[in-house]
Amino acid sequence: MLKRVDRVLLAVRSREAAEETFRQLLGAEKVREGRSGLLNAESTVLQAGASEFELLEPRGDGPLADFVGRWGEGIFAIGFSTDDLSGLAGRLSGRRVAFTEEDGRLHLGPEQTRGMRVVLCRHEERRPVGLIRWLYEVTNIVDDHKAAASLCADLFGLDPGKFVPIASERYGYEGALLMFDPPERLDRIELAQITDPSLAMGRFAAKRGESIYMGYVETDDVLAVVERLEKRGARWAGRSNDPNPEGLFVHPSSLHGMLLGVSRTNLAWMWSGRPELARR
Repeated sequence: MLKRVDRVLLAVRSREAAEETFRQLLGAEKVREGRSGLLNAESTVLQAGASEFELLEPRGDGPLADFVGRWGEGIFAIGFSTDDLSGLAGRLSGRRVAFTEEDGRLHLGPEQTRGMRVVLCRHEERRPVGLIRWLYEVTNIVDDHKAAASLCADLFGLDPGKFVPIASERYGYEGALLMFDPPERLDRIELAQITDPSLAMGRFAAKRGESIYMGYVETDDVLAVVERLEKRGARWAGRSNDPNPEGLFVHPSSLHGMLLGVSRTNLAWMWSGRPELARR
């Protein structure tokens, strides 16, 4: 029932500072501002590509303030869109999954989803803006990726027959890509179970347990993103040592606590079960 990885909800100390960062690095544009009583937060919503990045600043005590107080800035939640929000709400209710509704969106706590705080919203098409095309992946660190895959399939109406096993010695994990609608789109949840606790992902998991780790976006021009990063003096690393890499990682210190992968359009099909689609 999930259609797209629609948004990241980012906990920040200053919406103004974060807005400037996303504008300079990704060409993001502000689309609206708001307030969440549920989270006790002020929000600034930016669009980059066809996706939204929701910058949440605490107004006082509440779950967002608790997150910032414990972990600092970073990914607070991930948002998925669906064409049938009422149907999905009924599905969750039928499975006795607790959620809270605010402003037409459903909020699920991390205790319901193996550490991944989720916001569900109605799907809307957007014309891309800026340097990226869209957000297509969220990585959720879990203790048991098979059990987590079964849970997500049941909660969100995903087809296990479309899931792709994945493992990485370089980054020290194994798991699965819970694909929403291949081969039409790359949108998915990546479940990562740690196999090498000495590496960066393993150290993160040792500190936070089951939780959201990072997001991934596509772009038609990786080098243009590199130029923006270099101009701002941001920390980043390429997927390879090629001076014009096909992908890169933006360090959390440069993006208000968010680790962000950037890959050139279609590259991710190389490890997503359809390498023949990884054309330029």
